[in-house]
Amino acid sequence: MTKCRGRRRLHLSNIYAFKGRKSSFQEDHSQIGGPGFSRVVYCNEPNSPASERRNYAGNYVRSTKYTAASFIPKSLFEQFRRVANFYFLVIGALSLTSISPYSPVSSLLPLAFVIAVSMVKEAIEDWGRKKQDIEVNNRKVKVHDGNGIFRQEEWRNLKVGDIVRVDKDEFFPADLLLLSSSYEDAICYVETMNLDGETNLKVKQGLEATSSVLHEDSDFKELKGVVRCEDPNADLYTFVGTLHSEEQRLPLSIQQLLLRDSKLRNTEYVYGAVVFTGHDTKVIQNSTDPPSKRSRIERKMDKIIYVMFGVVFLMSFIGSIVFGIETREDRVKSGGRTERWYLKPDDADIFFDPDRAFMASVYHFFTAVMLYSNFIPISLYVSIEIVKVLQSVFINNDILMYYEENDKPAHARTSNLNEELGMVDTILSDKTGTLTCNSMEFIKCSIAGTAYGRGITEVERSMAMRSNGSTLVGDELDVVVDRSGPKIKGFNFEDERVMKGNWVKQRDAVVLQKFFRLLAVCHTAIPETDEATGAVSYEAESPDEAAFVVAAREFGFEFFSRTQNGISFRELDLASGKTVERVYRLLNVLEFNSARKRMSVIVRDEDGKLLLLSKGADNVMFERLAKNGRHFEEETRKHVNEYADAGLRTLILAYREVDENEYIEFSKNFNEAKNSVTADRESLIDEITERMERDLILLGATAVEDKLQNGVPDCIDKLAQAGIKIWVLTGDKMETAINIGFACSLLRQEMKQIIINLETPHIKALEKAGEKDAIEQASRESVVRQMEEGKALLTASSSSSSQEAFALIIDGKSLTYALEDDFKKKFLDLATGCASVICCRSSPKQKALVTRLVKSGTGKTTLAIGDGANDVGMLQEADIGVGISGVEGMQAVMSSDIAIAQFRYLERLLLVHGHWCYSRISSMICYFFYKNITFGVTVFLYEAYTSFSAQPAYNDWFLSLFNVFFSSLPVIALGVFDQDVSARYCYKFPLLYQEGVNNLLFSWKRIIGWMFNGVFTALAIFFLCKESLKHQLYNPNGKTVGREILGGTMYTCLVWIVNLQMALAISYFTWVQHIVIWGSVALWYIFLMIYGAMAPSFSTDAYKVFIEALAPAPSYWLTTLFVMFFALIPYFVFKSVQMRFFPGYHQMIQWIRYEGHSNDPEFVEMVRQRSIRPTTVGFTARRAASVRRSGRFHEQLNKNFIAF
Repeated sequence: MTKCRGRRRLHLSNIYAFKGRKSSFQEDHSQIGGPGFSRVVYCNEPNSPASERRNYAGNYVRSTKYTAASFIPKSLFEQFRRVANFYFLVIGALSLTSISPYSPVSSLLPLAFVIAVSMVKEAIEDWGRKKQDIEVNNRKVKVHDGNGIFRQEEWRNLKVGDIVRVDKDEFFPADLLLLSSSYEDAICYVETMNLDGETNLKVKQGLEATSSVLHEDSDFKELKGVVRCEDPNADLYTFVGTLHSEEQRLPLSIQQLLLRDSKLRNTEYVYGAVVFTGHDTKVIQNSTDPPSKRSRIERKMDKIIYVMFGVVFLMSFIGSIVFGIETREDRVKSGGRTERWYLKPDDADIFFDPDRAFMASVYHFFTAVMLYSNFIPISLYVSIEIVKVLQSVFINNDILMYYEENDKPAHARTSNLNEELGMVDTILSDKTGTLTCNSMEFIKCSIAGTAYGRGITEVERSMAMRSNGSTLVGDELDVVVDRSGPKIKGFNFEDERVMKGNWVKQRDAVVLQKFFRLLAVCHTAIPETDEATGAVSYEAESPDEAAFVVAAREFGFEFFSRTQNGISFRELDLASGKTVERVYRLLNVLEFNSARKRMSVIVRDEDGKLLLLSKGADNVMFERLAKNGRHFEEETRKHVNEYADAGLRTLILAYREVDENEYIEFSKNFNEAKNSVTADRESLIDEITERMERDLILLGATAVEDKLQNGVPDCIDKLAQAGIKIWVLTGDKMETAINIGFACSLLRQEMKQIIINLETPHIKALEKAGEKDAIEQASRESVVRQMEEGKALLTASSSSSSQEAFALIIDGKSLTYALEDDFKKKFLDLATGCASVICCRSSPKQKALVTRLVKSGTGKTTLAIGDGANDVGMLQEADIGVGISGVEGMQAVMSSDIAIAQFRYLERLLLVHGHWCYSRISSMICYFFYKNITFGVTVFLYEAYTSFSAQPAYNDWFLSLFNVFFSSLPVIALGVFDQDVSARYCYKFPLLYQEGVNNLLFSWKRIIGWMFNGVFTALAIFFLCKESLKHQLYNPNGKTVGREILGGTMYTCLVWIVNLQMALAISYFTWVQHIVIWGSVALWYIFLMIYGAMAPSFSTDAYKVFIEALAPAPSYWLTTLFVMFFALIPYFVFKSVQMRFFPGYHQMIQWIRYEGHSNDPEFVEMVRQRSIRPTTVGFTARRAASVRRSGRFHEQLNKNFIAF
């Protein structure tokens, strides 16, 4: 193509149908200056007094949870909103008073340690977010310095009114008013994938008043202008404003606004004025503040803590009543002494004084609350924090989730939600860049009723691997699976009949020639020729269009130049057999949009013939064929259906010759409509193009694979087998989303589609009439009616024996009404009854609202996954937000909880790490309450034994260090290393994941079971120790057992039993577990000797108790051994019976492995069938549906069941 040194001399606006620069003042502009439209921007004067008085937001953005100023107060609030931490804060304050049963240091020190560790963890995680914010805010852009020179400046320093220059393939740093571009008519191409998920390029155009005078950097020296526009808002698709420049008042629309995080494509550079900065930009207006997310298990844990509070207060209350009665009745006896003389009631201020028994019981209540605080595990939160951080380290360093191509490992940006990964019920996924990798490949075509292309799609390959090598394509083709991958980007076509010029030998060579010419001419791509190699590359508005032009080149029709009104290409001449250059004069482009579903060009060939070349969706193209243009319709329809089954995107290609007079009339009307400034301009253009695009002659169809990321079908299949529901929320048009649904097996042919849209004739008529209220009312009624009809279909299916699968597909306009408060429950009921849900043309706000509805309406865990800025609201609204760290921007990753490089890694993240984290955290919390109840009940029983005199059974430091040193490390090791099932079996039996979805491992039944186990263990420890030592002399000197000896023996039994209980509960032993379990027991003996050797003023009643009293006594060791066996036998018996007769999912798999069935393919397949239902998606379910239709399904299932 022709290039000039400064600007490309292509007036592309002349051939497009969009409004271009001929704007008009319509009713929206009358609001300028009123409420909601008060923004004033002084272009090129960002530092003027008038600008500074406005005090607009800067361009610095942050996604962090804390700032330097808010970290301490906000982090302390986060810690003390945990009810257990607040409880221990109150206990710590009470320990400073005289009613405390132990020293304040032993109470406050563990609390300070717990809070400090948690705050350090929060700081480290937020620093990671801060570094990503720094990366974005420090990006560079060229900014006008006021003297006609543009200098590099960081994004964060931009101000409203600055003039910036953005070069090709750079992101826009703020919302900009387009002033001029490298094209003379101020055209520029913008990729908005980060905003709406679409990869097709949008065409923007600046005003003629600015682009005609602003050509070079120096032209901006004298630029002055004032923009008056709407205030910051979240609407991505509208913009209302005016530009006042040199006594002109020019209207502005969304056509002139370049949005932050969009990318400049196919345009060398643009100049723009900054209108909105930072948090005022539309993309960030669509996001919300980073939420403080807490997992369901943590919230349930708080409820358990509340229950334990109730138990503590109840025990304290009962003990206080008993203590008050005992104190009141403790009068002076005949010997001149009270019955409890050893408590010295005569010296007591209130305690033990019979004359003030009521106040004594009140004081006792507070003392007992402090004494029983061991029921609440103070180290639970900090242990979970440590475990979650270590779990996150394993996730971050998992080599199987490392994407070598982009050097991107998985990154858990917060560790608060690890266990939630094992409880996901619904995944809400973006499409573009998440399921797909943003590349299209030309793979098949049908020309003149003959199918060409021997390639195989990813969906077919996945099906073939699981169907003994058979494929889903026609038997007449000798299908060759090309495992080497495409050698040319956008082209994965193999067929010797048409490649390398062999198409000329085909019977319908003339039709093939017209087909390939249409591919080479009917587009808006721009060629770039490498001067060194002569190779031609293309920059297209969409990946589809680029794939078509590349395909034409590979077939021998190379498009190489575009001028103002001409398209040049090389082709093989049928007559001479030589390559010749042809130039077609380009007259008009009738561009594609979602309503037309087609794109056409009108050209004049070298013979002077006028040709209309058209390509579009089958449902709009077949109805526009002439009677004599349908020769291959039946065969083409068949091929198109086969391509759709294989997950391919199809377009129909057709043409016709245009009469000269007809074109003159069309051109006149078309130009009048283009230049119209009336409200019905678009409908006028549609009517004129509708009359032109008729009586077409069919040539054939193309089949393009919207290239899925590697492993997406397999990943979706595994997730579906795990019982996870998958919704797709995309900004793409409905046809594209449906094609991807088929490609990744979310949809299948026999699945009934419930499509909700507003494409009815009645609503279209109202739209033409422009009656807004009537349109809104009719649209609402239509959506409600369609939802009710869909629900009726579901009800009818569920009442029958067929159990059909349904897919709900809804567009963005309909979604607006479906999400209204009065109808959203009806929408959710319909959606949750369907196997697949696809929401098309969804705005970022709608994605977030749908996510919120699913989360709150189902009460189950939701996971949102996306890669663009348009997904931020959705990621933050979901229980878990997963960002794809792809090639386009970092906004999604910065707002996510976990970042992965490819969608396929979600399989391992959920089925392996998710299940492990859920299983570990659940077992860990249950065990924590078990050991603390065991500990607390022994304290309670001892105090009851001492007539509720607030006497602790153990030394102060024994009380404080039990949770910190003698029982914490084994439970941390459990949370980090335990594996109930190996990763291999997590993949082999995805149904295991349902343990987390149904929360079986952290149900109230299991929690209460562990609590009863703790109560039984405490009863065994106290009564067996007390009775065994009650009547014994403890040493040769005749000394009997005192509190220090009984307490030391009970504490020893306690340490042994809780650690041995851990050994019984572990499924996967490593050397770490051995070290921490036996090391904790050994640490108790070491501590007892060191602590007992200290001065009595510090060690108090533990002074030399082990060396001189416990160790020499055989009864101490025999009692410890006997109590251990007695306390643990019930748990061992229960687990043995459960494993044999009532196993859970993971226990079944452990048993299968033990029995050796895991390597039996038939047995494994039979177990898998339990997770396949008629409403399950994925290619395994697709294959099962095929078997079911053949009548062999139930017979096979019965055989498998009998065998099991």
